[in-house]
Amino acid sequence: MGKSRNPRRRQAAADAVVEQVDGGLAELVPDRDRARAWTLLLDGAPQSHVDLDDPAYLSFEYQRRLGHVIDLAAPPGKPVHAVHLGGGAFTLARYVAATRPRSTQQVVERDAALVQLVRRELPLDPAARIRVRSTDAREGLGKVPDGWADLLVADVFSGARTPAHLTSTEFLDEVRRALAPGGVYAANIADGPPLAHLRGQIASAAARFAELALIADPAVLRGKRFGNAVLVASDRPLPVAELTRRAASDPHPGRVEHGRALRDFTGGAAPVADAAAVASPAPPPSVFG
Repeated sequence: MGKSRNPRRRQAAADAVVEQVDGGLAELVPDRDRARAWTLLLDGAPQSHVDLDDPAYLSFEYQRRLGHVIDLAAPPGKPVHAVHLGGGAFTLARYVAATRPRSTQQVVERDAALVQLVRRELPLDPAARIRVRSTDAREGLGKVPDGWADLLVADVFSGARTPAHLTSTEFLDEVRRALAPGGVYAANIADGPPLAHLRGQIASAAARFAELALIADPAVLRGKRFGNAVLVASDRPLPVAELTRRAASDPHPGRVEHGRALRDFTGGAAPVADAAAVASPAPPPSVFG
């Protein structure tokens, strides 16, 4: 990494970098176990983890699950066109660049000050084909050409909540428009008991996609605690067996629901239209305690 202009970083690599960005107070905290790895927090909520020496390393549980989806979205190593709604520290864009060289990617991250901070302190590989747009996620999605994306990942949080306009069937219509035939959509969804938001998101996706799968911690699926679930959707059959195997072998094993079991889990929830959409629920304080 090039010489940092931040004097605290020059004094000691162990120092955190703290800056006010558009979305709150951003902190880049060094990972004590990995020499050039950092965790990004916004207002105390962990957002991303990046290892500059090993961008294929995914520390966060939900990002590992999204990594499995990325791995299985196309044959190993094959370049893809990928869109990332929500940038954070560009963890998943770096992962795609490392595991699928020559991929072409677009990252849409509304927080321009955060983008500037991450670019300065955790530079992207200049050879990676990653374009970053500082605009609203749905607005940026609208600029993606029809059928361009092989992979579209939604991981957007504002104040630890996904904005309402990114939770509707109209939003998913835009996702479908941007996806190539056979393309894969994956969304990070946060919810807790009674899981009404998650069920509504599954119902919305079921109204727009033929194939669905959900990856989550069993305790989250049972409504025992707040957490993340990764919703995967496509118009082609998903690699459910391999997703199940990979999720089960993670350090924190996840469960994959699909087919009849996923429909049963949805419990008759209705798809969510723009007019009725609300932001995802705020996590309880204990989640980041």
